[in-house]
Amino acid sequence: MDTPRVGIPDHLASRMTMAEQHEYLRDRIGRRRLLRVGALAAGTAAGAGLLSSGGATADTTTSPAGTGGAAPGFLPSPSATRVNGSLVAPFGRHLAFGSDPRTRMTVSWQVPLPVRNPYLRVGLKPWDLGRKVGAEVRPLHTPSLTAKLPAVDQYYLHASLERLRPGTTYYYGVGHNGFDPADARNLGTVGTFRTAPAGAERFVFTAFGDQGVSYDALANDQLILGQNPAFHLHAGDICYADSSGHGSSSDTYDARVWDQFLAQTETVASRVPWMVTTGNHDMEAWYSPHGYGGQSARWTLPDNGIDPEKSPGVYSFRYGNVGVVALDANDVSYEIRANTGYTGGAQTRWLDRRLGALRAEKDIDFVVVFFHHCAFSTTKAHASDGGVRDAWVPLFDKHRVDLVVNGHNHVYERTDALRAGAVRRRVPAGESVSSVRDGIVYVTAGGAGRALYDFPVPDSHEGHVADLESVSSYHWEKGGAKAAEEVEWSRVRYTGFSFLAVEVTTGNRPELRVTALAETGERVDHFTVTR
Repeated sequence: MDTPRVGIPDHLASRMTMAEQHEYLRDRIGRRRLLRVGALAAGTAAGAGLLSSGGATADTTTSPAGTGGAAPGFLPSPSATRVNGSLVAPFGRHLAFGSDPRTRMTVSWQVPLPVRNPYLRVGLKPWDLGRKVGAEVRPLHTPSLTAKLPAVDQYYLHASLERLRPGTTYYYGVGHNGFDPADARNLGTVGTFRTAPAGAERFVFTAFGDQGVSYDALANDQLILGQNPAFHLHAGDICYADSSGHGSSSDTYDARVWDQFLAQTETVASRVPWMVTTGNHDMEAWYSPHGYGGQSARWTLPDNGIDPEKSPGVYSFRYGNVGVVALDANDVSYEIRANTGYTGGAQTRWLDRRLGALRAEKDIDFVVVFFHHCAFSTTKAHASDGGVRDAWVPLFDKHRVDLVVNGHNHVYERTDALRAGAVRRRVPAGESVSSVRDGIVYVTAGGAGRALYDFPVPDSHEGHVADLESVSSYHWEKGGAKAAEEVEWSRVRYTGFSFLAVEVTTGNRPELRVTALAETGERVDHFTVTR
Protein backbone atom coordinates (compact mmCIF):
# COMPACT_ATOMS: atom_id res chain seq x y z
CA MET A 1 0.00 0.00 0.00
CA ASP A 2 1.27 3.51 -0.83
CA THR A 3 2.55 5.55 2.05
CA PRO A 4 1.21 9.07 2.50
CA ARG A 5 3.14 11.94 0.95
CA VAL A 6 5.80 13.30 3.27
CA GLY A 7 5.95 17.05 2.98
CA ILE A 8 5.09 20.39 4.52
CA PRO A 9 1.51 21.64 4.87
CA ASP A 10 0.50 24.01 2.09
CA HIS A 11 -0.33 26.84 4.50
CA LEU A 12 3.37 26.93 5.49
CA ALA A 13 4.78 26.67 1.99
CA SER A 14 4.89 30.32 0.99
CA ARG A 15 6.52 31.42 4.24
CA MET A 16 9.45 29.01 4.50
CA THR A 17 13.03 29.53 3.41
CA MET A 18 15.21 26.64 2.27
CA ALA A 19 16.78 26.44 5.74
CA GLU A 20 13.34 26.24 7.38
CA GLN A 21 12.28 23.51 4.96
CA HIS A 22 15.41 21.53 5.81
CA GLU A 23 14.76 21.81 9.55
CA TYR A 24 11.12 20.79 9.11
CA LEU A 25 11.93 17.74 6.97
CA ARG A 26 14.70 16.61 9.27
CA ASP A 27 12.48 16.94 12.30
CA ARG A 28 9.42 15.23 10.80
CA ILE A 29 11.16 12.53 8.75
CA GLY A 30 14.46 12.03 10.50
CA ARG A 31 13.01 11.47 13.97
CA ARG A 32 10.33 9.13 12.73
CA ARG A 33 12.99 6.91 11.15
CA LEU A 34 15.40 7.02 14.06
CA LEU A 35 14.28 3.80 15.75
CA ARG A 36 14.28 1.84 12.50
CA VAL A 37 17.72 3.16 11.55
CA GLY A 38 19.05 2.46 15.03
CA ALA A 39 18.57 -1.25 14.47
CA LEU A 40 20.31 -0.91 11.11
CA ALA A 41 23.26 0.86 12.74
CA ALA A 42 23.74 -1.98 15.21
CA GLY A 43 23.84 -4.52 12.40
CA THR A 44 26.33 -2.49 10.38
CA ALA A 45 28.83 -1.52 13.06
CA ALA A 46 30.85 -4.70 12.59
CA GLY A 47 31.43 -3.83 8.92
CA ALA A 48 32.80 -0.33 9.42
CA GLY A 49 35.78 -1.09 7.16
CA LEU A 50 33.48 -1.54 4.18
CA LEU A 51 33.79 2.07 3.03
CA SER A 52 37.37 3.09 3.49
CA SER A 53 39.70 5.81 2.29
CA GLY A 54 43.40 5.34 1.65
CA GLY A 55 43.47 2.02 3.46
CA ALA A 56 42.04 3.52 6.66
CA THR A 57 38.60 2.64 7.96
CA ALA A 58 35.90 5.14 7.06
CA ASP A 59 33.15 6.01 9.54
CA THR A 60 29.98 5.12 7.64
CA THR A 61 27.79 6.84 10.21
CA THR A 62 29.08 10.26 9.18
CA SER A 63 26.92 12.31 6.86
CA PRO A 64 28.44 13.74 3.67
CA ALA A 65 29.80 17.24 3.40
CA GLY A 66 27.15 19.89 3.86
CA THR A 67 24.55 17.72 5.60
CA GLY A 68 25.00 19.33 8.99
CA GLY A 69 26.52 16.51 11.03
CA ALA A 70 26.18 12.80 11.66
CA ALA A 71 22.91 11.20 10.65
CA PRO A 72 22.13 7.49 11.07
CA GLY A 73 20.03 7.65 7.90
CA PHE A 74 23.25 7.70 5.84
CA LEU A 75 24.20 4.11 6.74
CA PRO A 76 24.39 1.67 3.81
CA SER A 77 22.07 -1.28 3.58
CA PRO A 78 23.58 -4.32 5.35
CA SER A 79 22.47 -6.56 2.48
CA ALA A 80 24.78 -4.62 0.16
CA THR A 81 27.83 -5.48 2.26
CA ARG A 82 27.74 -9.07 0.97
CA VAL A 83 28.22 -8.11 -2.71
CA ASN A 84 31.51 -9.22 -4.30
CA GLY A 85 33.51 -6.15 -5.37
CA SER A 86 34.33 -7.75 -8.73
CA LEU A 87 30.64 -7.45 -9.62
CA VAL A 88 30.44 -3.70 -8.91
CA ALA A 89 31.62 -1.34 -11.68
CA PRO A 90 32.31 2.36 -11.03
CA PHE A 91 30.39 4.86 -13.18
CA GLY A 92 29.64 8.57 -13.49
CA ARG A 93 33.25 9.73 -13.50
CA HIS A 94 33.64 13.50 -13.55
CA LEU A 95 36.63 15.79 -13.18
CA ALA A 96 36.97 19.15 -11.46
CA PHE A 97 39.91 21.48 -11.04
CA GLY A 98 41.28 22.27 -7.62
CA SER A 99 41.99 25.86 -6.65
CA ASP A 100 45.13 25.76 -8.84
CA PRO A 101 44.32 23.93 -12.11
CA ARG A 102 48.02 23.72 -12.94
CA THR A 103 48.74 21.32 -10.11
CA ARG A 104 45.41 20.09 -8.67
CA MET A 105 42.63 17.90 -10.01
CA THR A 106 39.84 15.90 -8.37
CA VAL A 107 38.39 12.73 -9.88
CA SER A 108 34.89 11.86 -8.64
CA TRP A 109 32.75 8.82 -9.39
CA GLN A 110 29.91 6.67 -8.12
CA VAL A 111 29.34 3.05 -7.21
CA PRO A 112 25.87 1.48 -7.02
CA LEU A 113 26.71 -0.44 -3.81
CA PRO A 114 29.25 -0.12 -0.99
CA VAL A 115 32.76 -1.35 -1.85
CA ARG A 116 35.98 -1.94 0.06
CA ASN A 117 39.04 0.29 -0.23
CA PRO A 118 38.05 2.54 -3.18
CA TYR A 119 41.00 4.22 -4.86
CA LEU A 120 42.35 6.10 -7.86
CA ARG A 121 45.26 4.96 -9.99
CA VAL A 122 47.16 7.61 -11.96
CA GLY A 123 50.24 7.77 -14.16
CA LEU A 124 51.83 9.33 -17.23
CA LYS A 125 51.15 6.30 -19.46
CA PRO A 126 47.95 4.24 -19.80
CA TRP A 127 49.94 1.06 -19.07
CA ASP A 128 51.68 2.56 -16.06
CA LEU A 129 49.16 3.56 -13.38
CA GLY A 130 51.56 2.99 -10.53
CA ARG A 131 50.50 5.81 -8.22
CA LYS A 132 47.57 4.80 -6.02
CA VAL A 133 45.50 7.31 -4.02
CA GLY A 134 42.76 6.39 -1.55
CA ALA A 135 39.29 7.84 -2.17
CA GLU A 136 37.02 9.72 0.20
CA VAL A 137 33.51 8.26 0.42
CA ARG A 138 30.45 10.47 0.74
CA PRO A 139 27.35 8.31 1.14
CA LEU A 140 24.05 10.04 0.56
CA HIS A 141 20.67 8.83 1.79
CA THR A 142 17.42 10.24 0.44
CA PRO A 143 14.21 9.13 2.18
CA SER A 144 10.94 8.47 0.40
CA LEU A 145 9.66 12.03 0.00
CA THR A 146 6.49 11.05 -1.86
CA ALA A 147 4.37 7.93 -2.15
CA LYS A 148 5.76 7.33 -5.65
CA LEU A 149 9.47 7.60 -4.82
CA PRO A 150 11.54 4.99 -3.00
CA ALA A 151 14.25 5.74 -0.48
CA VAL A 152 17.63 5.86 -2.22
CA ASP A 153 21.19 5.22 -1.00
CA GLN A 154 24.00 6.55 -3.19
CA TYR A 155 27.76 6.32 -2.82
CA TYR A 156 30.00 9.05 -4.20
CA LEU A 157 33.78 8.81 -4.16
CA HIS A 158 36.41 11.50 -4.56
CA ALA A 159 40.19 11.41 -4.94
CA SER A 160 42.03 14.73 -5.00
CA LEU A 161 45.45 14.99 -6.62
CA GLU A 162 48.06 17.63 -5.78
CA ARG A 163 51.58 18.46 -6.92
CA LEU A 164 50.80 17.58 -10.53
CA ARG A 165 52.89 18.89 -13.41
CA PRO A 166 51.46 21.89 -15.30
CA GLY A 167 50.43 21.33 -18.91
CA THR A 168 50.68 17.54 -18.59
CA THR A 169 48.39 14.73 -19.72
CA TYR A 170 47.69 12.10 -17.06
CA TYR A 171 45.98 8.73 -17.31
CA TYR A 172 43.80 7.46 -14.51
CA GLY A 173 41.47 4.69 -13.46
CA VAL A 174 39.17 4.20 -10.49
CA GLY A 175 38.60 1.00 -8.60
CA HIS A 176 38.20 -0.89 -5.34
CA ASN A 177 38.81 -4.35 -3.93
CA GLY A 178 37.78 -6.73 -6.68
CA PHE A 179 37.88 -4.13 -9.48
CA ASP A 180 41.34 -2.92 -10.52
CA PRO A 181 41.46 -0.48 -13.47
CA ALA A 182 45.02 -1.66 -14.18
CA ASP A 183 43.74 -5.18 -14.82
CA ALA A 184 43.73 -6.00 -18.54
CA ARG A 185 39.99 -6.72 -18.37
CA ASN A 186 39.29 -3.15 -17.19
CA LEU A 187 41.68 -1.09 -19.33
CA GLY A 188 38.72 0.26 -21.26
CA THR A 189 37.77 2.25 -18.16
CA VAL A 190 41.04 4.23 -18.11
CA GLY A 191 40.54 7.96 -18.67
CA THR A 192 42.73 11.03 -19.19
CA PHE A 193 42.96 14.62 -18.07
CA ARG A 194 45.30 17.52 -18.74
CA THR A 195 46.41 20.08 -16.18
CA ALA A 196 46.42 23.80 -16.94
CA PRO A 197 49.56 25.20 -18.57
CA ALA A 198 52.19 27.02 -16.55
CA GLY A 199 51.72 30.12 -18.71
CA ALA A 200 49.36 31.55 -21.30
CA GLU A 201 48.54 29.55 -24.41
CA ARG A 202 45.66 29.24 -26.84
CA PHE A 203 42.78 27.08 -25.57
CA VAL A 204 39.03 26.56 -25.83
CA PHE A 205 36.43 26.31 -23.11
CA THR A 206 32.72 25.58 -23.43
CA ALA A 207 29.68 26.63 -21.40
CA PHE A 208 25.94 26.19 -20.95
CA GLY A 209 23.25 25.88 -18.29
CA ASP A 210 20.02 23.92 -17.69
CA GLN A 211 21.01 20.50 -18.97
CA GLY A 212 19.00 17.69 -17.41
CA VAL A 213 18.74 14.21 -18.91
CA SER A 214 17.53 14.02 -22.52
CA TYR A 215 18.52 13.14 -26.06
CA ASP A 216 19.26 16.81 -26.69
CA ALA A 217 21.49 17.01 -23.62
CA LEU A 218 23.41 13.99 -24.87
CA ALA A 219 23.73 15.50 -28.34
CA ASN A 220 25.16 18.72 -26.89
CA ASP A 221 27.65 16.73 -24.80
CA GLN A 222 29.04 14.93 -27.83
CA LEU A 223 29.35 18.16 -29.80
CA ILE A 224 31.17 19.73 -26.86
CA LEU A 225 33.62 16.84 -26.80
CA GLY A 226 34.43 17.62 -30.42
CA GLN A 227 35.63 21.11 -29.45
CA ASN A 228 38.42 19.55 -27.33
CA PRO A 229 37.79 22.06 -24.51
CA ALA A 230 40.20 22.61 -21.64
CA PHE A 231 37.20 22.83 -19.29
CA HIS A 232 33.43 23.23 -19.32
CA LEU A 233 31.30 25.69 -17.33
CA HIS A 234 27.84 24.51 -16.23
CA ALA A 235 25.80 27.54 -15.11
CA GLY A 236 23.38 25.72 -12.81
CA ASP A 237 20.23 23.58 -13.01
CA ILE A 238 22.39 20.54 -13.49
CA CYS A 239 20.24 17.39 -13.63
CA TYR A 240 16.68 18.38 -12.56
CA ALA A 241 16.23 15.73 -9.90
CA ASP A 242 14.02 18.49 -8.45
CA SER A 243 11.79 19.04 -11.47
CA SER A 244 9.87 22.08 -10.17
CA GLY A 245 12.72 24.25 -8.90
CA HIS A 246 10.48 26.70 -7.07
CA GLY A 247 12.50 26.49 -3.88
CA SER A 248 9.23 25.78 -2.08
CA SER A 249 8.09 23.11 0.34
CA SER A 250 6.07 21.40 -2.38
CA ASP A 251 9.29 20.60 -4.28
CA THR A 252 10.42 17.00 -4.17
CA TYR A 253 13.33 15.35 -5.90
CA ASP A 254 14.07 11.95 -7.33
CA ALA A 255 17.69 11.26 -6.39
CA ARG A 256 17.93 8.53 -9.02
CA VAL A 257 17.96 11.20 -11.75
CA TRP A 258 21.48 12.07 -10.60
CA ASP A 259 22.56 8.51 -11.49
CA GLN A 260 21.15 9.00 -15.00
CA PHE A 261 22.77 12.39 -15.36
CA LEU A 262 26.25 11.34 -14.27
CA ALA A 263 26.11 8.28 -16.53
CA GLN A 264 24.99 10.48 -19.45
CA THR A 265 27.71 13.08 -18.89
CA GLU A 266 30.57 10.67 -18.21
CA THR A 267 31.72 10.51 -21.83
CA VAL A 268 32.72 14.19 -21.60
CA ALA A 269 33.12 14.92 -17.89
CA SER A 270 35.58 12.03 -17.43
CA ARG A 271 37.97 13.89 -19.78
CA VAL A 272 36.97 17.55 -19.42
CA PRO A 273 36.82 19.26 -15.98
CA TRP A 274 33.08 19.90 -15.46
CA MET A 275 32.91 23.09 -13.38
CA VAL A 276 29.39 23.58 -12.02
CA THR A 277 27.54 26.17 -10.01
CA THR A 278 24.08 26.15 -8.43
CA GLY A 279 20.70 26.94 -9.95
CA ASN A 280 17.23 27.00 -8.44
CA HIS A 281 16.69 23.33 -9.37
CA ASP A 282 19.84 22.41 -7.43
CA MET A 283 18.40 23.40 -4.03
CA GLU A 284 17.37 20.11 -2.38
CA ALA A 285 16.13 20.84 1.12
CA TRP A 286 16.55 17.43 2.75
CA TYR A 287 20.33 17.34 2.59
CA SER A 288 21.40 20.57 4.28
CA PRO A 289 20.00 23.86 5.62
CA HIS A 290 20.47 25.66 2.30
CA GLY A 291 19.86 22.63 0.09
CA TYR A 292 23.40 22.11 -1.18
CA GLY A 293 24.41 19.00 0.78
CA GLY A 294 23.62 16.83 -2.22
CA GLN A 295 25.89 18.89 -4.46
CA SER A 296 28.66 18.75 -1.85
CA ALA A 297 28.40 14.96 -1.83
CA ARG A 298 28.54 14.67 -5.62
CA TRP A 299 31.16 17.29 -6.50
CA THR A 300 34.50 18.47 -5.16
CA LEU A 301 35.00 22.04 -6.36
CA PRO A 302 37.70 24.63 -5.56
CA ASP A 303 37.49 25.58 -1.88
CA ASN A 304 38.58 29.21 -2.27
CA GLY A 305 35.12 30.83 -2.11
CA ILE A 306 33.23 31.95 0.98
CA ASP A 307 32.44 28.49 2.45
CA PRO A 308 32.89 25.28 0.41
CA GLU A 309 30.25 23.35 2.41
CA LYS A 310 27.63 26.07 2.80
CA SER A 311 28.15 27.53 -0.70
CA PRO A 312 29.89 24.93 -2.92
CA GLY A 313 28.98 26.82 -6.11
CA VAL A 314 31.02 29.90 -5.14
CA TYR A 315 34.69 29.71 -6.16
CA SER A 316 37.23 30.86 -8.71
CA PHE A 317 40.15 29.51 -10.68
CA ARG A 318 42.68 30.66 -13.21
CA TYR A 319 43.48 28.92 -16.47
CA GLY A 320 46.23 30.49 -18.57
CA ASN A 321 45.37 34.15 -19.12
CA VAL A 322 41.73 33.80 -17.98
CA GLY A 323 40.29 34.17 -14.49
CA VAL A 324 36.95 32.40 -13.96
CA VAL A 325 34.49 33.20 -11.15
CA ALA A 326 31.50 31.00 -10.22
CA LEU A 327 28.61 32.49 -8.24
CA ASP A 328 25.42 31.27 -6.54
CA ALA A 329 22.66 33.59 -7.77
CA ASN A 330 20.09 31.97 -5.47
CA ASP A 331 21.64 34.25 -2.85
CA VAL A 332 20.56 37.47 -4.61
CA SER A 333 17.51 36.43 -6.64
CA TYR A 334 14.33 38.48 -6.40
CA GLU A 335 12.39 35.83 -8.36
CA ILE A 336 13.01 32.61 -6.40
CA ARG A 337 13.57 33.62 -2.81
CA ALA A 338 14.07 30.41 -0.82
CA ASN A 339 17.77 31.23 -0.38
CA THR A 340 17.76 34.98 -1.01
CA GLY A 341 20.20 36.62 1.38
CA TYR A 342 21.43 33.36 2.94
CA THR A 343 25.09 34.47 2.91
CA GLY A 344 24.29 37.78 4.60
CA GLY A 345 26.11 39.67 1.85
CA ALA A 346 29.31 37.65 2.26
CA GLN A 347 29.24 36.38 -1.33
CA THR A 348 28.91 39.88 -2.80
CA ARG A 349 31.75 41.20 -0.63
CA TRP A 350 33.91 38.23 -1.68
CA LEU A 351 33.04 38.90 -5.33
CA ASP A 352 34.24 42.49 -5.06
CA ARG A 353 37.53 41.38 -3.51
CA ARG A 354 38.03 38.49 -5.91
CA LEU A 355 37.39 40.51 -9.07
CA GLY A 356 39.78 43.15 -7.79
CA ALA A 357 42.47 40.55 -7.12
CA LEU A 358 42.09 38.98 -10.56
CA ARG A 359 42.28 42.35 -12.27
CA ALA A 360 45.47 43.10 -10.33
CA GLU A 361 47.24 40.02 -11.77
CA LYS A 362 49.27 41.27 -14.71
CA ASP A 363 49.20 37.92 -16.52
CA ILE A 364 45.38 37.74 -16.60
CA ASP A 365 43.88 39.24 -19.74
CA PHE A 366 40.24 38.23 -19.32
CA VAL A 367 37.79 37.68 -16.45
CA VAL A 368 34.75 35.47 -17.10
CA VAL A 369 31.90 35.17 -14.59
CA PHE A 370 29.19 32.48 -14.70
CA PHE A 371 26.10 31.88 -12.62
CA HIS A 372 22.49 30.83 -13.08
CA HIS A 373 19.84 33.60 -12.93
CA CYS A 374 19.95 36.09 -15.78
CA ALA A 375 20.84 39.74 -15.40
CA PHE A 376 19.51 40.40 -18.90
CA SER A 377 17.05 38.19 -20.79
CA THR A 378 13.66 38.62 -22.43
CA THR A 379 11.97 35.19 -22.40
CA LYS A 380 8.39 34.81 -21.23
CA ALA A 381 9.47 32.33 -18.54
CA HIS A 382 11.99 34.08 -16.26
CA ALA A 383 13.26 37.18 -18.08
CA SER A 384 15.72 39.25 -16.00
CA ASP A 385 16.41 39.09 -12.27
CA GLY A 386 16.59 42.53 -10.67
CA GLY A 387 18.41 41.06 -7.68
CA VAL A 388 21.36 40.12 -9.86
CA ARG A 389 21.30 43.56 -11.46
CA ASP A 390 21.25 45.35 -8.12
CA ALA A 391 23.91 43.25 -6.36
CA TRP A 392 26.44 42.30 -9.02
CA VAL A 393 26.17 44.30 -12.26
CA PRO A 394 27.79 47.38 -10.63
CA LEU A 395 30.72 45.17 -9.57
CA PHE A 396 31.07 43.71 -13.07
CA ASP A 397 31.25 47.26 -14.42
CA LYS A 398 33.65 48.40 -11.69
CA HIS A 399 36.15 45.63 -12.39
CA ARG A 400 35.63 45.56 -16.18
CA VAL A 401 34.54 41.93 -16.43
CA ASP A 402 34.89 40.68 -20.00
CA LEU A 403 32.11 38.10 -20.36
CA VAL A 404 29.13 36.99 -18.24
CA VAL A 405 27.46 33.61 -18.87
CA ASN A 406 24.05 32.66 -17.44
CA GLY A 407 21.46 29.89 -17.75
CA HIS A 408 17.93 29.82 -16.24
CA ASN A 409 16.14 30.78 -19.46
CA HIS A 410 16.14 27.76 -21.78
CA VAL A 411 17.24 29.57 -24.94
CA TYR A 412 20.25 31.33 -26.38
CA GLU A 413 20.18 35.10 -26.02
CA ARG A 414 22.96 37.64 -26.22
CA THR A 415 23.09 41.35 -25.40
CA ASP A 416 24.87 44.27 -26.94
CA ALA A 417 27.80 45.75 -24.98
CA LEU A 418 26.32 47.19 -21.78
CA ARG A 419 27.46 49.54 -19.07
CA ALA A 420 25.16 50.09 -16.08
CA GLY A 421 22.50 48.14 -17.97
CA ALA A 422 22.43 50.53 -20.92
CA VAL A 423 23.64 49.89 -24.46
CA ARG A 424 27.05 51.42 -25.09
CA ARG A 425 27.60 49.72 -28.44
CA ARG A 426 25.49 47.54 -30.72
CA VAL A 427 27.15 44.20 -31.38
CA PRO A 428 25.63 42.32 -34.33
CA ALA A 429 26.81 38.76 -35.02
CA GLY A 430 30.39 38.72 -36.25
CA GLU A 431 31.41 42.01 -34.62
CA SER A 432 34.26 42.73 -32.19
CA VAL A 433 33.74 44.55 -28.90
CA SER A 434 36.17 46.06 -26.40
CA SER A 435 35.14 45.17 -22.87
CA VAL A 436 37.08 48.19 -21.58
CA ARG A 437 35.83 50.80 -24.00
CA ASP A 438 32.39 49.48 -24.93
CA GLY A 439 31.08 47.44 -22.01
CA ILE A 440 30.14 43.87 -21.11
CA VAL A 441 28.33 41.32 -23.27
CA TYR A 442 25.94 39.08 -21.30
CA VAL A 443 25.11 35.64 -22.72
CA THR A 444 22.21 33.41 -21.74
CA ALA A 445 23.25 29.88 -22.73
CA GLY A 446 20.35 27.92 -21.25
CA GLY A 447 19.67 25.57 -24.15
CA ALA A 448 21.70 22.64 -22.85
CA GLY A 449 18.94 20.03 -23.05
CA ARG A 450 15.91 20.89 -20.97
CA ALA A 451 12.55 21.79 -22.62
CA LEU A 452 12.90 25.12 -24.44
CA TYR A 453 11.24 28.45 -23.61
CA ASP A 454 10.10 31.09 -26.07
CA PHE A 455 10.54 34.81 -26.64
CA PRO A 456 7.82 37.48 -26.90
CA VAL A 457 9.28 38.41 -30.32
CA PRO A 458 10.77 36.47 -33.26
CA ASP A 459 14.20 34.87 -33.13
CA SER A 460 17.09 36.82 -34.60
CA HIS A 461 20.42 35.07 -35.09
CA GLU A 462 23.18 34.44 -37.59
CA GLY A 463 21.62 33.42 -40.90
CA HIS A 464 18.19 34.60 -39.72
CA VAL A 465 18.53 38.24 -38.67
CA ALA A 466 15.34 40.04 -37.61
CA ASP A 467 16.58 43.11 -35.71
CA LEU A 468 14.17 45.07 -33.54
CA GLU A 469 14.62 48.49 -32.02
CA SER A 470 13.22 47.26 -28.71
CA VAL A 471 11.59 44.28 -26.99
CA SER A 472 8.80 44.46 -24.41
CA SER A 473 9.91 42.42 -21.43
CA TYR A 474 10.11 42.60 -17.62
CA HIS A 475 12.43 42.13 -14.68
CA TRP A 476 11.83 40.81 -11.18
CA GLU A 477 11.71 43.39 -8.42
CA LYS A 478 12.47 43.03 -4.74
CA GLY A 479 9.53 41.25 -3.14
CA GLY A 480 8.85 39.08 -6.19
CA ALA A 481 6.86 41.47 -8.39
CA LYS A 482 7.33 41.82 -12.15
CA ALA A 483 8.21 45.25 -13.54
CA ALA A 484 7.55 45.83 -17.25
CA GLU A 485 10.38 47.32 -19.31
CA GLU A 486 11.26 48.12 -22.90
CA VAL A 487 14.77 46.90 -23.64
CA GLU A 488 17.09 47.74 -26.51
CA TRP A 489 19.89 45.31 -25.65
CA SER A 490 18.47 41.98 -26.94
CA ARG A 491 20.69 41.57 -30.00
CA VAL A 492 20.67 37.80 -30.72
CA ARG A 493 17.87 35.34 -29.90
CA TYR A 494 17.76 31.65 -30.76
CA THR A 495 15.11 29.16 -29.64
CA GLY A 496 17.01 25.89 -29.81
CA PHE A 497 19.42 23.59 -28.02
CA SER A 498 22.89 25.07 -28.05
CA PHE A 499 26.10 25.84 -26.14
CA LEU A 500 29.01 28.28 -26.12
CA ALA A 501 32.52 27.56 -27.35
CA VAL A 502 35.08 30.23 -26.47
CA GLU A 503 38.52 30.27 -28.07
CA VAL A 504 41.06 32.19 -25.98
CA THR A 505 44.14 33.64 -27.70
CA THR A 506 47.24 35.27 -26.27
CA GLY A 507 49.91 37.69 -27.41
CA ASN A 508 49.89 41.44 -28.01
CA ARG A 509 46.16 41.44 -28.88
CA PRO A 510 44.52 38.66 -26.87
CA GLU A 511 40.92 37.81 -27.74
CA LEU A 512 37.91 35.84 -26.60
CA ARG A 513 36.36 34.43 -29.79
CA VAL A 514 32.87 33.43 -28.70
CA THR A 515 30.74 31.09 -30.79
CA ALA A 516 27.24 29.72 -30.16
CA LEU A 517 26.63 26.33 -31.74
CA ALA A 518 23.30 24.58 -32.11
CA GLU A 519 23.10 20.86 -31.34
CA THR A 520 23.13 20.31 -35.11
CA GLY A 521 26.57 21.95 -35.32
CA GLU A 522 25.14 25.05 -37.01
CA ARG A 523 26.66 28.36 -35.88
CA VAL A 524 23.95 30.72 -34.65
CA ASP A 525 26.14 33.53 -33.29
CA HIS A 526 29.74 34.63 -32.99
CA PHE A 527 31.50 37.71 -31.70
CA THR A 528 34.94 38.67 -30.38
CA VAL A 529 35.87 40.32 -27.09
CA THR A 530 39.08 42.37 -26.93
CA ARG A 531 40.67 44.60 -24.31
